[in-house]
Amino acid sequence: MSDSVTWVGHATVRLELAATTLLTDPLLRGRFLHVRRHAAKPAPGTLSDVDGVLVSHLHPDHLDFASIRALSRETELIVPAGGGRMLRRRGFGRVTELRPGETTRVGSVEVVATPAAHDGRRYPLGPRVEALGFDLRAPASRVYFAGDTDLFEEMGRLAGGVDLALLPIGGWGPRLGAGHLDPRRAAQAAAMIRPRIVVPIHWGTYLRAGLGSGRLGDAPRELVAQLAELAPDVQARVLSPGGSLALG
Repeated sequence: MSDSVTWVGHATVRLELAATTLLTDPLLRGRFLHVRRHAAKPAPGTLSDVDGVLVSHLHPDHLDFASIRALSRETELIVPAGGGRMLRRRGFGRVTELRPGETTRVGSVEVVATPAAHDGRRYPLGPRVEALGFDLRAPASRVYFAGDTDLFEEMGRLAGGVDLALLPIGGWGPRLGAGHLDPRRAAQAAAMIRPRIVVPIHWGTYLRAGLGSGRLGDAPRELVAQLAELAPDVQARVLSPGGSLALG
């Protein structure tokens, strides 16, 4: 069976890589804080048979305790250095903490922590940690999950061999603050990384209360246009939440 990726929504992606199943930044709830889900509900099996969970940083839309409650406490969790204690206190016994450049393995996948230009701390009282991305190296596919980030110079070091880049392009409101990619900067990132395929994430799933959903598709359309200008050799595959892509 070929490797595949399913975009669950926001920054949550289910990756099937060489019989190893990884889940990124789980956020499965219909509502949290002042934000509600506008996309389809996650599939019932999203948390089934997960070998490892990759947590890019500790913001509640990337590490949601209510969403991971159904996971087996034996699931491997990979988190930024300094972020493991809050998960161990919730009963997870297999927590690996990484700094940028450090490596671990989940099943057949080598997991390399990469830098990210984003404030990764848990407000208001959580630990200060560095945000991460992840360079995932499976036997037949290489996937870069950016987490939440802005452009940074070291992205260029990923160039050469990335099959799929999962790049954030939006948020849940009309504005993006520092530490985020918008469609233009995501296309610039693609020009630096030169992946075969870009799948945009972190858009079109949640909206702040009071905002309409009529323009949810603007960000991916803008990304496609920017890629045509800045990285024409990179293929954009725009998925809806719940959509899947085979990496052949």
